[in-house]
Amino acid sequence: MDKAAETQLRNIENRTGRSAGELFEIVKKSDLKKHGQLRDMLKKDLGMGHGDANLIVHLALKSDGATASEGQNMPEILSGIYAGKKATLRPVHEAVMGAIKGLGPFEIAPKKGYLSLRRKKQFAMIGPGTRGRLAVGLNMKGVEPTDRLIAEPPGRMCQYQVFLTSVDEVDNDLLSWIRTAFESAA
Repeated sequence: MDKAAETQLRNIENRTGRSAGELFEIVKKSDLKKHGQLRDMLKKDLGMGHGDANLIVHLALKSDGATASEGQNMPEILSGIYAGKKATLRPVHEAVMGAIKGLGPFEIAPKKGYLSLRRKKQFAMIGPGTRGRLAVGLNMKGVEPTDRLIAEPPGRMCQYQVFLTSVDEVDNDLLSWIRTAFESAA
């Protein structure tokens, strides 16, 4: 488990007053089978936030991206994320990642359907979104949303989202937002 998930898990234990093992047992003993149903049950029954409940379900079911990508190299991971209809988004993904690599060192943590990019904390998420678009999630404060930079509701994994459909949309506006998120995660 990566450091960010370990910290989040300790915080969940403190907030709920239950150990990770107890929380995993709640998930495993439930009659529910689908990830979303289990997550929603934890949110309702234990008052957990979306991200916390999501992590507990992933860990209990061993369905997190890190486990799924164990032993694979990055091209194999990306081939899994950008399979089928999502394959057309891979060049857009590569263009965004190429721009981000010029900013400085950061960690890439594969998840089930996207990549989490972190310095001391997560600054971006990149992966296929809805309606044939690449989703770039960004964490940063003090930036006014626009028609393109969409503010997310509190409690989401990222504070903003930008959706892309072509390499041409990897422009100065996007790079400026990514740089702001990157710098705020130092």
